[in-house]
Amino acid sequence: MTVLSAAVSTTAKTWTLWERMQTPEDISVNGHLIDWLFNYTTYLNLFFFFLVCAGLFGFSYLYSAKRNKKAYYTYGNKKVHIIVLTVIGLSVFLGIDMNITRISNDDYVNVFAKWPTEDEKPLRVEVMAQQWAWHFRYAGRDGVFNTEDDVVQLNDLRLPVGRKVIFQVVSKDVIHSLYFPNTRRKVDAIPGRITRLWFELTKDGYYNIACAEMCGTYHYRMKAYMTSYTQENFEEWMKEAEDKAIAQNDRENADLYWGWPWTW
Repeated sequence: MTVLSAAVSTTAKTWTLWERMQTPEDISVNGHLIDWLFNYTTYLNLFFFFLVCAGLFGFSYLYSAKRNKKAYYTYGNKKVHIIVLTVIGLSVFLGIDMNITRISNDDYVNVFAKWPTEDEKPLRVEVMAQQWAWHFRYAGRDGVFNTEDDVVQLNDLRLPVGRKVIFQVVSKDVIHSLYFPNTRRKVDAIPGRITRLWFELTKDGYYNIACAEMCGTYHYRMKAYMTSYTQENFEEWMKEAEDKAIAQNDRENADLYWGWPWTW
């Protein structure tokens, strides 16, 4: 009974650990490409890990000697060793490493580097990172940034489902990294340099945003939240936010326009 209980407990703990190791739910159009490559490399590493372990323990058992057996000395063939190791190394490099590089490059060129066109009417969002917060800015109904109807959100990103979104990112102080776990996308926020990222959501809900770069003492506070809506609900929220921004706008208050020196 004790053995059975231990087995059940171990199985439950293993299953819990396995669940914690799973990636967050993918809610983006192209996130599955990153998941596939991640799973491919993970399972490939597991295969070779167990293969090497099997060889290690197998040969250790096969060539184990009895107690007090007299030792003898032997010499290997240096030429054969060099040839075998070279062939194995090149096979791994050309067959595995280069294949992973090819797949990654194809995904980047054919998907992630294909930026949405104006005909697709993407939503544009400016992101300003600072210790320890994220500022998200939308152009209002006039479609132009740095005007009175701009909507600025602190650690609260609102996006529509089924519409491509382009982010333009910069940092006010140190290097940060804007990370969307549920889309598998990440881009660094760098002082004095604008970086860009795009994706398209497939599901509405409430999700986490994190900083994936150690940015100081309170790095753990560098988090935000993303709420995704249907296009209709997003437009309703946007209209209310624009009206509020216009009502509260004060051109004499320079703090409202800090840190946004760029234009699209």
